[in-house]
Amino acid sequence: MSLIEILRSECVQAQAECRNREEVLTTLARLAKQSPVLQNMAEATILQGLQNREELSTTGFGNGIAIPHCRLEGVEDFVVGILSVPTGADFAAMDNEPVKLFVFIIAPASQSNVHIKVLSAISQVLNVPDHVAEMNRAPTNEVLAENFLRHVRDEADPKQHDNKNLFRVQIQNEDLFQDVVKIFAGFNTTTVMVSEAEPAANYINKMPLFAGFWSDNNAEFCKVILATVDKKDTNETIRRIEQKVGSLDERNDMLLTVQELFYC
Repeated sequence: MSLIEILRSECVQAQAECRNREEVLTTLARLAKQSPVLQNMAEATILQGLQNREELSTTGFGNGIAIPHCRLEGVEDFVVGILSVPTGADFAAMDNEPVKLFVFIIAPASQSNVHIKVLSAISQVLNVPDHVAEMNRAPTNEVLAENFLRHVRDEADPKQHDNKNLFRVQIQNEDLFQDVVKIFAGFNTTTVMVSEAEPAANYINKMPLFAGFWSDNNAEFCKVILATVDKKDTNETIRRIEQKVGSLDERNDMLLTVQELFYC
């Protein structure tokens, strides 16, 4: 789940004035209630959830930062909001210093694993002092939200990057190497890299216990081809390789594997 998706612009307030934890939590509950996600949730219920969490241990982890959060029954989606209090509020933080920046989370009760990931993502943004200082200086709600989102490391979206397969070809036959490279180069959308390699037999054969077990006539030559190929061209690529080198099942000087890519 992306912070970009669950930060609710209507739940962001810059340059607020709050003196203590009670006033901060009351303001956060009011902000959270402005989200359509929580339209059926009473503001008092949100406030109670935040207060109950603070009673367990403070969410003010020092350096002027706090991440108040709670999980509530009946909530269907995550609500993340931001409150800046430039003058600082007494929030019983771990370092006993005033807290100036609050990023809060109202989460579904059933999604504790996702809740942890959201907490981690927020803490990564707030762990950089320059990021926090920039957000505390934000003069408007819009600028505060923009300053926060600028530093969010969004997760890779596989839907935008899952249209390729990765070919890995290890070749110990120099005569076939050039032909296979030309096959990959024949596809306009293919990226090809070649690296030097060495068969494991060259190492295992040096171990006294295994000496004499392996005999590899092609050990002098060994290269690895890495190529990304459009999924639609995968079967055609394999067909062309086998057309040139014969059945891969019958060869012991070439290893070909194809992997589906999550991100490329």
